[in-house]
Amino acid sequence: MYCFLDYRVTNEEIENLMKLNINPIIVPKTTKVYEGINGHVDIQLNVISENKVIVHRSMSSDLLELLSLNNIEYILSKEELGMSYPKDIILNGLVLENYFVHNLKYTDEILLETQKHKKLINVKQGYTKCSVLPLGEKIAITSDSGIYDALITEEFDVLLVPPGDIILPSMNYGFIGGVGGMISENKLALFGDLNFYKYGSEVKMFLSRFDIEYVPLKEGGLVDRGSLLCL
Repeated sequence: MYCFLDYRVTNEEIENLMKLNINPIIVPKTTKVYEGINGHVDIQLNVISENKVIVHRSMSSDLLELLSLNNIEYILSKEELGMSYPKDIILNGLVLENYFVHNLKYTDEILLETQKHKKLINVKQGYTKCSVLPLGEKIAITSDSGIYDALITEEFDVLLVPPGDIILPSMNYGFIGGVGGMISENKLALFGDLNFYKYGSEVKMFLSRFDIEYVPLKEGGLVDRGSLLCL
């Protein structure tokens, strides 16, 4: 298994992922977006199938070469990332097996083309993946009430947590969707420990409903690193 990580990830987090037999691919800094998210995985790319990703059209050639060396297919976005909203969220949709959730007005045309066979769920929040931590096909945690309402309508099991208490350097706080990702059907890896999160008890209770174990990749509070996307 491979995973994509923000270039600012710590050695501790990388080592703990490798102990889980997950091979990290580091996403480099881009100058196309502002500092707080310039290494965020869910801004620069998205996983669209088991072995295929879409990356922003100015992605580093070194990363593209690394993808090819590891037999990971990739396609380039049609649009260019930009410094201000909505140019920075063109790839920030939530990709599930049978659903695609995003502000569809701003989704990159090529990404949307790859998802059109699924049920499309339109939401106002353009930072959709940032705002959602998916735990399964119809199980998620979000801090966005609009996304919560949209997913509940589709009969998802969703935990709504208040925003805040998530570290994002240079910003007031980060988003719940950026703090980790599923590394197997019943295991969630997190950039931090729920014991240090204000709403950790609620999250742990929600995870227990679905027999999902969480693995802290580092000590201390949760950090928004722009998701942990695996394939």
